[in-house]
Amino acid sequence: MKFNNFTQRTISASFLLPIVFFIIFKGCFLFNIFLTFCFFLSLFEWIKISKKVYFIFGLIFLFFSFICASLIRNGTKEFNSLEVFLLIFIICIFTDVGGYVFGKIFKGPKLTKISPNKTISGVAGSYFFSFIFGILFIKFHSLINLNLIKYSLNLEFIILIIFISTISQVGDILISFFKRISSIKDTGSIIPGHGGILDRIDGMIFVFPSFYLFNLIF
Repeated sequence: MKFNNFTQRTISASFLLPIVFFIIFKGCFLFNIFLTFCFFLSLFEWIKISKKVYFIFGLIFLFFSFICASLIRNGTKEFNSLEVFLLIFIICIFTDVGGYVFGKIFKGPKLTKISPNKTISGVAGSYFFSFIFGILFIKFHSLINLNLIKYSLNLEFIILIIFISTISQVGDILISFFKRISSIKDTGSIIPGHGGILDRIDGMIFVFPSFYLFNLIF
């Protein structure tokens, strides 16, 4: 039985997301093993789409990105690590979902030649979904006893959502650029309907280091 792309994406997400959320919640050893596994898969895919000139820069960036993800999840004295990691993870996911859904429904003008599937309506959808699920995160995060950060719907939080969603979308476009110049559609085929691991975490690998450095500086 053949499934269309949307059905494949839905089935894959329904199967994988509960597992990933479980690993994120467990943290520690299991999370670090999972993160290491994702790093080597990402590195393998990066080798396929990169050229010699910028391969080393991508390697260094990937390593730094995964280190930042680990540092954020494992936490510091400044914030609840699980809560912050979940917030970033959820906004990145629904930035991607919003872009896909709005792009398919409303179509419209293309955003850039670098990534021909990206549309202006998709950008609007990315921000819309990230806001909706960011607000839901505020409303319901206390149900899982994540109370160390008193999030509220204020200007600071709105800017944070815009920051995360924007960096995620830029990361998506940059990976699309590398795929385009390498003449490939997906970085891999490990996730049915989604492609490779880099296809799914392209935004996150830019958000985690950006967020970590921003938090470190300010």
